[in-house]
Amino acid sequence: MERYKGIIPDWERFWEAVHTPLPTVIRTNTIKTTPEKLKQRLEAKGFRLEPLPWNPLLFRVKGEAPIGATLEHWLGHYYVQEATQSLPALALDPKPGERILDLCAAPGGKATQIAALIENRGTLVANDVNPKRLRALMANVYRLGAICCVVTECRGEHFPGAGIFDRVLVDAPCSAEGTARKYPRLRRGAAPGYIQRMAAIQRGLLYRALELVRPGGIVVYSTCTIAPEENEGVVSRAIKRGLAEILPFEPSVPHVRGLPRFGREEYGKEMENAVRIYPYHFDSDGGFIAVLRRLG
Repeated sequence: MERYKGIIPDWERFWEAVHTPLPTVIRTNTIKTTPEKLKQRLEAKGFRLEPLPWNPLLFRVKGEAPIGATLEHWLGHYYVQEATQSLPALALDPKPGERILDLCAAPGGKATQIAALIENRGTLVANDVNPKRLRALMANVYRLGAICCVVTECRGEHFPGAGIFDRVLVDAPCSAEGTARKYPRLRRGAAPGYIQRMAAIQRGLLYRALELVRPGGIVVYSTCTIAPEENEGVVSRAIKRGLAEILPFEPSVPHVRGLPRFGREEYGKEMENAVRIYPYHFDSDGGFIAVLRRLG
């Protein structure tokens, strides 16, 4: 992680946050309930729920019992989800009636959030390549009542079709350095070779997503890593190839802008339209989000 000292504005706060346990956060599933009803039911069971000020559907939860062991969880009234991980679906801004693809969907947190945002009206394809993770994806799709969702198993780089979706989410597999609060081994940072291998996979996924979305359609690229090679480095390649333009994204949470450069790499000033989130920003995970519009 030391190599990021020059790009993280408050290194001491970052390092302190990385060594602090994550709070438990849940997202209300509006397909089945409301935040008010959910709060009432869980507080009746002895949990303490604090709504996050920037999103009334998210609650920070404290309690003696495991939050995943309630009847309400089994019924699909909520999904346990880090606060940062709720942002990519919001950046995608899906609309009822649209055709939407979640290219790397398992275990289903963002896919079920998209289904709720479009009120189950439209077509949502939730894809993943890993059969074991697909089981978790299907279980969550059923549990949360995402009846607009079709689950597929395919390598994202080879997903068939062209120009058939209005919006595509690429929540790419990554080195996951932003999850160091949950996985202490990542505090050392990921190996450079692994970062480069992941970046190659991510480029293939993003290029394919930009082929799958219609001209003028939206692709959101997100990761849970800090590595510029997997974030700005991937997005800038797509832009330089003339595949897309990057749109400004202004989330209603503390954040910093994307990097125009890192080390010897020049990504371009337009990368400042992207968003970086560090664990100290609002007591969650780290991550990266870029909103792209397909050209041509």
